[in-house]
Amino acid sequence: MSNVIPTSADRPDDRLTRLRRLRRAELPLATVALARYLIGKVLVREHADGRTSGRIVETEAYPPGDASGHAFRGPTPRNRALYLERGHAYVYFVYGSSYMCNVTSESARVGAGVLLRALEPLDGIDLMALRRGAGRLCDLARGPGRLAAAMAIDRRCDGIDLCAAGDLWLAAAPWATGPIARSVRIGITSEIGRPRRFYERGSPAVSGPRRLRA
Repeated sequence: MSNVIPTSADRPDDRLTRLRRLRRAELPLATVALARYLIGKVLVREHADGRTSGRIVETEAYPPGDASGHAFRGPTPRNRALYLERGHAYVYFVYGSSYMCNVTSESARVGAGVLLRALEPLDGIDLMALRRGAGRLCDLARGPGRLAAAMAIDRRCDGIDLCAAGDLWLAAAPWATGPIARSVRIGITSEIGRPRRFYERGSPAVSGPRRLRA
């Protein structure tokens, strides 16, 4: 994957990547297993401005009972989407500037989810760059806030069924996934030693310090 955004001359047509929507039955019914499973799969955003999509190359699991997860203290109006059955979007606003996109996990009424931390862009690269104001391909969706900005994900996406036709959905991996590594999660203050972060080793789109990208 290049660090430079391809020009129109490098991409002679605008054909979209051929993708198959994931079925809910394909999603593992366990948060940590789902976080690993999603590496290499594709997040697709259908928007009035055009389609954007990217391969998921970094995730973090927040299973039931995890003190660093949003469900730890129970359901609230803000996190109600987190209690939907696996395969729905849970989107929240943080730091006064960024949205975060999660995939719900476990069964309905069990609050748990997987944070999507980074994508390798596939479709709509020019549109992602316009939204992000970034010039390097690897930086467009590297980190959860950048990911949401590049894909135009906001609270209107909260609760969307990612296994159904709609504005935001999950697709099967378009090609074989590279080696998957595991580490501690990034930027949390509780249960910091648990290895619940997964990433595709060698992808330049993976976020975090160098020691957590090797």
